[in-house]
Amino acid sequence: MERGGGSSAAGPSPSPSPSPSRSPSPSEDRECCAGLWELPVERCERRPECGRCSRPQKVCLCPFLPIHPLKVSTCLYIIQHPAEESRVLRTVPLLAACLPPEKCKILIGRRFSEDRYPELATVCRNPSTLILYPGAEATNLEEVTLGSSSPPIMIIIDGTWSQAKDIFYKNSLFRLPKQVQLKTNISSQYVIRTQPTNTCLSTLECAAVALTIMEKNKSIQETILRPLQALCSFQLQHGAQIHHSKEHLLKNGLYDKPMPKNKRKLRRMELLQNQFFFRKK
Repeated sequence: MERGGGSSAAGPSPSPSPSPSRSPSPSEDRECCAGLWELPVERCERRPECGRCSRPQKVCLCPFLPIHPLKVSTCLYIIQHPAEESRVLRTVPLLAACLPPEKCKILIGRRFSEDRYPELATVCRNPSTLILYPGAEATNLEEVTLGSSSPPIMIIIDGTWSQAKDIFYKNSLFRLPKQVQLKTNISSQYVIRTQPTNTCLSTLECAAVALTIMEKNKSIQETILRPLQALCSFQLQHGAQIHHSKEHLLKNGLYDKPMPKNKRKLRRMELLQNQFFFRKK
């Protein structure tokens, strides 16, 4: 036999198997990214804001605000959830711009203890203080007789419905004032934000209606709503869409989003659906 190369019957020699891929070590990662740390970081600067309406100066709403703050005897305490402070299209700054600073005080937070907020505790114990929060124990504001001994005070919680509920029930101070609600059929004009039902109002709208009732002055509501109407009109002209309430969407078969998986949210949606079903009957 020849001692040459291997026999062809044995077939081609197997190719070497590829070596397994290896993750780069931390030191190699640092070497690869070393140049990135030296790149200049572009700062994200907020657009200059108007000092009165808190809107960007290019879209300032001051022309729609009253020339002088409204003269009211009622003092508002706005309890604002921290998440509302960062919203771009919030309404509380517009409300505050319509009133004297001493008549519209804003407190931001989730929990309000008597030790940390002694002034608020005193306000909550004042017999002239009302808190606007709907419920079975609430009295219609129109039916409340306001005392003349001291100026009335109204506490309003600013946040989504779930945020407001959390603040109301987890702060014992807010159970001290008389609980009131608005009995109104007006629809919200804050059409660039989705509301649960047609009669749910923004914080600014609640304050406008409440002040109109407490001050017995119908022009207050019109004056306070004017900047909100201008805000929504501007946003709609620049691409925003009208947001119908969940009530409207469910009622007309237009709610095309999947039902929420969260049990609490799912329960709320079921209550809305049952409410509309019984109305039809």
